[in-house]
Amino acid sequence: MKRLTLLLMLFFAASCFLSAQEQSSQAVTYLTKADFLKKIVDYEKNPTQWIFLGDKPCIIDFYADWCRPCRIASPILEDLAEQYKGQINVYKVNTDREKELSAAFGIQSIPAFLFCPLNGTPQMSAGIAQTAEETQAIFKKIIDEFLLKK
Repeated sequence: MKRLTLLLMLFFAASCFLSAQEQSSQAVTYLTKADFLKKIVDYEKNPTQWIFLGDKPCIIDFYADWCRPCRIASPILEDLAEQYKGQINVYKVNTDREKELSAAFGIQSIPAFLFCPLNGTPQMSAGIAQTAEETQAIFKKIIDEFLLKK
C-alpha cells in the first residue's frame, strides 16, 4: 500500500512538473480576469469606452477544456502565435474558470474569439470552420487584414 501511495505521489508530481513546463513553453498566454484588466482593457474603470492596453494586436480565445471545437482550435492558435510572433499576441480565457470575464463579453457559445487591433473597435467571432485548414486560413486573413492591416 505504501508503494502504491508513493508511486501515485511521484506520478502526480511529475504530471505537475510536465504541465508547468508545457505552459511556460507555449506561445499562447492564459489570462485571468486580473490579467485581462491589465493587459487588454480595464472595462471596470472604463465601462463605456474601449481603451486597448496592449502593445500588439491580439486574439483572445474564450474556450473550455471540455469543448471539442475549442480543442481543435487550440493547436491552430499555437501555430499562428509562433508564425506571427512579435507581431500579435494570442491569449486564452477559460470560460469555466473566468465566468465573470466571460459574462462581461457576452460569451454564450464557445469557442469565441475576440480580435483586438491596436486602434479601433475589436471584433468578436464564434465557432470554427469545417476543417482545421479552413479555420487557419480564416484566422490568417483576419490577422493580416484586420489586425495587421497588410
